[in-house]
Amino acid sequence: MDKVSDVEQLKSIAKDVRRDIISMIYAAGSGHPGGSLSATDFLTVLFFDYMHHDPKNPKDENRDRFILSKGHCTPVYYSLLARTGYFSVDELSTFRKLGSRLQGHPDKSKFDLMETTSGSLGQGLSISAGTAFGLRLDKNNAKVYCVLGDGELDEGQVWESLETIKKYKLDNLIILIDNNKIQLDGTVIDIKELKNFDHEFIDIGYTVFKTDGHDYEEIIKAYEDALNASNNGENVIIIFQTIKGKGISFMENTSEWHGKAPNKEEYEKAMKELE
Repeated sequence: MDKVSDVEQLKSIAKDVRRDIISMIYAAGSGHPGGSLSATDFLTVLFFDYMHHDPKNPKDENRDRFILSKGHCTPVYYSLLARTGYFSVDELSTFRKLGSRLQGHPDKSKFDLMETTSGSLGQGLSISAGTAFGLRLDKNNAKVYCVLGDGELDEGQVWESLETIKKYKLDNLIILIDNNKIQLDGTVIDIKELKNFDHEFIDIGYTVFKTDGHDYEEIIKAYEDALNASNNGENVIIIFQTIKGKGISFMENTSEWHGKAPNKEEYEKAMKELE
């Protein structure tokens, strides 16, 4: 699809995405706002600026592949799919409703355009590695973008996948980490003392770019640097430092809004902040 290069336009799209997220979860009475809001900015730039995909031809063999390993954050994913033209924005109102395609976790059986069903944390990176390996065997130059939550790094399978990706030099896979520092039961550091993981990635042999996940100039630079490194044969990870619940003051930096729907008063307050 056509690239959106104007930062102010990207910010405007991201605000619409945040409105979608809040509206979807409020209407459903359930969902995960915190991690969807934290990932909104860097995923808006990815979908509108850097990922090669065509809503009119979703199964194009040369498309870049996108895998949402932190599958509970479907509100941001569905909104971006709608906003880029894969289906009507009106369909977002069916989120988590009986019979809807837009369930709480991505379901490949309901969408041809999805690469995989996801939601069991830790598995997405393994699937991404297999996808990247398959593209290499097919001599297909498409990229694979995999989004992980930082709490998801608690899973041992993630680290096994990282070793496999490095061993087979799968430089067509770019790993995106939403480093919002909070997971379901509290802070990432308190739960498993997972800190300085960027150094652990570097020790394994990855090229790591660490950037502000809400600063658009920095996000764009990170994607540019990552793609250059990937094209030069390096295994790449971008750590986006983000704020859980970004954009809604009372949802920011708290685990309370990891998986909770706003009531009517909270919904109205959130939407007013996004005006």
